[in-house]
Amino acid sequence: MTDSWATYGVDLHVELGGSGLRTGLMKALREAVRTGRLAPGTRLPSSRSLAVDLGVARNTVADAYAELVAEGWLTARQGSGTRVAQRAVAAPRKAGQPAGVTRHSARRKPAYTLMPGAPDLASFPRAEWLKAARRALTAAPHEAFGYGDPRGRVELRTAVAEYLARARGVRATADRVVICSGFVHGLMLIAKVLRQRRVREVAVESYGLHFHRDLLTEAGLRTPALGFDGHGSRTGELAELRGAGAVLLTPAHQFPIGVALRPDRRAAAVDWARGTGGLILEDDYDGEFRYDRQPVGALQGLDSERVVYLGTASKSLAPGLRLAWMVLPESLVEEVAAAKGVVDWVSSALDQLTLAEFMGSGAYDRHVRSMRLRYRRRRDQLVAALAERAPDVRVTGIAAGLHAVVELPAGTERSVVQAAAWQGLALDGVGSFRHPSAERDRDALVVGYATPPDSAWAGALDALCRALP
Repeated sequence: MTDSWATYGVDLHVELGGSGLRTGLMKALREAVRTGRLAPGTRLPSSRSLAVDLGVARNTVADAYAELVAEGWLTARQGSGTRVAQRAVAAPRKAGQPAGVTRHSARRKPAYTLMPGAPDLASFPRAEWLKAARRALTAAPHEAFGYGDPRGRVELRTAVAEYLARARGVRATADRVVICSGFVHGLMLIAKVLRQRRVREVAVESYGLHFHRDLLTEAGLRTPALGFDGHGSRTGELAELRGAGAVLLTPAHQFPIGVALRPDRRAAAVDWARGTGGLILEDDYDGEFRYDRQPVGALQGLDSERVVYLGTASKSLAPGLRLAWMVLPESLVEEVAAAKGVVDWVSSALDQLTLAEFMGSGAYDRHVRSMRLRYRRRRDQLVAALAERAPDVRVTGIAAGLHAVVELPAGTERSVVQAAAWQGLALDGVGSFRHPSAERDRDALVVGYATPPDSAWAGALDALCRALP
């Protein structure tokens, strides 16, 4: 049989079974180095972590590494780990391109990624999810397998309302919850309703995801940007936007800058919504993951009739589940349900029932607590590595979430992102998230520390530190 190791974005197909495993692993590594899929200088996972990934004895991996070091394919130094040896490069390099990097290797699929926005997929609680699915399937009524209520299964809407009230301070009941297939799906539904209500503008933050803005624009809505500073979006400017009927905010942990919206600005947003009849669209994408103090409660708790709360399982569990939720003002429930369709076309009833069981059994809370500890350790390791190897850079936005902001000297962002690509590392600069009309006020990296598996984490950190000025 074979196993595949794709830790670095390259598939190493290893022949398993008996004494051939060490030979198969050596062959796969040689081929990856020879073809350039593992770049010179790439740090390999420790023998212990790779053995866990492959499900083999640690000695098997250690022996393979030792033989490849003896052959010159790898190098090993105390304190530096095992790396791909530097080898001659046949193709000429472009002017300004670092030695040892060809045009082909610079475009190669990255060995590591620190892109923000994704959780640690390897930590998905498969065993607990399977148990919940079995219980949900056993208890499911026959009608659950028919065309469902467009608002979603009542079991999940009830579980979500109870969880959000307890964990996020959301004022919710099951009849105000609508299940959707992700935040983007929820935003599409809200945009459709806003257009039907003749809204023409939705204010957005100066930094955010461009495809959220694009979605609103495609729905026929303009997206003026609010000013931004160290305390978050300047929500007092909403009063100056005469055409805005809604505002999209990430108040608990601004994406991507990472600050929490200051209390007086939260209040200003709610006052604006009350005074104008506008709506606040609250994106609470990672509200559960706060590390240094108690989580900031949801803005929706201040006024449940003027705030649309949007949450998702994409960060807490996995984006592949395609499950998210909206808690709506009472006046919007029927309109949003109608926009979704006459039945639930998009969200699997069994997945909804499984998540309801997962939440109701306490497994969801246990998983979130476990991941909170895991991500906090990752954050601390990132901060420590930068303090040791790049002491001049400042790390911000680290009190919560799955990413950090690494501030850079003015004018260096693009060159650092390119240098990281030459190191085989994919990451984003903050400029990728800046609104087209917003002032360029900072150079920084947005470092997603949740994504790499354990076996690639040390290598990703090493590549990041080498790319910094």
